[in-house]
Amino acid sequence: MAISFRGPGPIPIDLNVNGEERTVFIEPRRTLLSVLREELGLTGAKHGCGRGQCGACTVIIDGETAYACLTLAVDCEGRSIRTIESVSHGEQLHPVQEAFIEHDGYQCGFCTPGQVVAAVSLLEHNPSPTEAEVREAMAGNVCRCGAYPNIVTAVLDAARQGTGRDPGVSGATVASGEEG
Repeated sequence: MAISFRGPGPIPIDLNVNGEERTVFIEPRRTLLSVLREELGLTGAKHGCGRGQCGACTVIIDGETAYACLTLAVDCEGRSIRTIESVSHGEQLHPVQEAFIEHDGYQCGFCTPGQVVAAVSLLEHNPSPTEAEVREAMAGNVCRCGAYPNIVTAVLDAARQGTGRDPGVSGATVASGEEG
């Protein structure tokens, strides 16, 4: 006779997602990514690698970026979670989103939500990053299409738009796509 362990079953947890309090009944082993997508219908964060290596599922938890595929939903109770769905305000795009469009900071678009969330978090912490700081902050987000030069350009342009200051890099270096 085989013995199986089913665990405690679904439990209620309260999540603050994009400023809205939500209660979900979930198995304690569920990831934040699966809960966001399957229980809350927030499908912007993508399931890429499932190992925290691609960044497609990047969200902001208590002001810091996190991979939703590696984060247990139960560990987010009482914390503030922000997803790509919270970045724009109605029809008004965030400056990062506008810059991604203007500078073709996407190709297929699969990684774009995670890239945008990582860039928004960077600019919230550092409104005037250097090119090297942008590259470092975005390093956890993989773009299989290779749009990196355009992504860096977009983030730097969004920084200029948001602060009205040049973040201290030469446009020629950014536009050339040179790796730092």
